[in-house]
Amino acid sequence: MSKDIFKDLYVRKLDKYKENLLLVGDEVYSYHTNVASIEGNTLIQHGWWSVTTQKHINYVAKELSLTLIRPYIKAL
Repeated sequence: MSKDIFKDLYVRKLDKYKENLLLVGDEVYSYHTNVASIEGNTLIQHGWWSVTTQKHINYVAKELSLTLIRPYIKAL
């Protein structure tokens, strides 16, 4: 008997960037790469990305009214 491991997985596409931006559960994927995670009211970015991917991340934060956190950026 096979189990459907994806049956409870919530997959969502937003109005813009439908071809290359996907939300799977609390994870944000740009071009099939996990680039950020939703934790409560924040969007945690997983690193430094291309201009286009950064647009995707910023768009998700704005559309879902999330505060974008970039932990890899150090304060001076």
